[in-house]
Amino acid sequence: MMKNAKPKPSIIFFGTPEFAASQLIAILDAEIEVKAVITAPDKPAGRGKKLQQSAVKTLAIKEGLTLLQPPNLKHPDFISSLQAMNADIFVVVAFRMLPAEVWKIPPMGTFNLHASLLPQYRGAAPINRAVMNGETKSGLTTFLLNDKIDEGSILKQKQMSIAADETAGSLHDRMMHAGKTLVVETIYGLASKRLSPQPQQMSEKLLKAPKIFKEDCRINWKNDLKTIYNQIRGLSPYPGAFTVLINKVSGQELVLKIFQSELHLGQNTTGFYTLKADQKSNLIIIHPEGDLVLKEVQIPGKRPMPARDFLNGFDMSGSWKVEV
Repeated sequence: MMKNAKPKPSIIFFGTPEFAASQLIAILDAEIEVKAVITAPDKPAGRGKKLQQSAVKTLAIKEGLTLLQPPNLKHPDFISSLQAMNADIFVVVAFRMLPAEVWKIPPMGTFNLHASLLPQYRGAAPINRAVMNGETKSGLTTFLLNDKIDEGSILKQKQMSIAADETAGSLHDRMMHAGKTLVVETIYGLASKRLSPQPQQMSEKLLKAPKIFKEDCRINWKNDLKTIYNQIRGLSPYPGAFTVLINKVSGQELVLKIFQSELHLGQNTTGFYTLKADQKSNLIIIHPEGDLVLKEVQIPGKRPMPARDFLNGFDMSGSWKVEV
């Protein structure tokens, strides 16, 4: 073998959504041996509740890879099958927490790709939470798994900027692309023993990234306008920030999701929390700190649409306000 030749490690890959599938493609493109792919069991989805397979499963089938979908990660048969494959490294991307019986198997370690600069934003929703908090930077981290969530020693990190008008969706897509290089470099770094795992450096202010629930999506118009704007960005395109419109005359209520908006700061004196349309067909919510111009919205039973299209089919008479 040539002196500078890269070691040829073998891996088992754990992942479920598109974000994970993108990393698996990069691993295959790097000609790293994938001994098996582990993904979540198929789940019913949509109105017909038909079983839907994950993006990782779709890719594994297309590439002819060995595929496992264990309902129980601690089952002795599953553990035995992993041990029998003799993979050097386990790679985990957007998958559930692995038990110690699993992550301790490979001799070169098990690592995870996390969408934040650890130790900041540990948890299930690091991309959403960073944008919701108005962060101007975030990044990606590969780290060794241990028995605590997102607390293992760091292998590699890549810092990324967050634009002032960026949504969680666009940051997700950029991270999905940037992660490819980081994952492949981490695999080869572990195989060559050139990586030196570093314990996470704790800071006084540790920000967390818990799972997003419905109440996280409800807009509180008593918040400052910048916080509301960031909430909308951080929940777009999924699951979407929402408010309730109320007709001040009829009392009719309508749930409105907001996916894109523009922030126009400047103190208002009257008409707080009311909805208006200007002569340019802009849909605007008046806030004490300025105007929030809605660009893309959705009502129940309809697809997301430009606010201009929403206005074309919406009766503005009777005066509407947002729920406060």
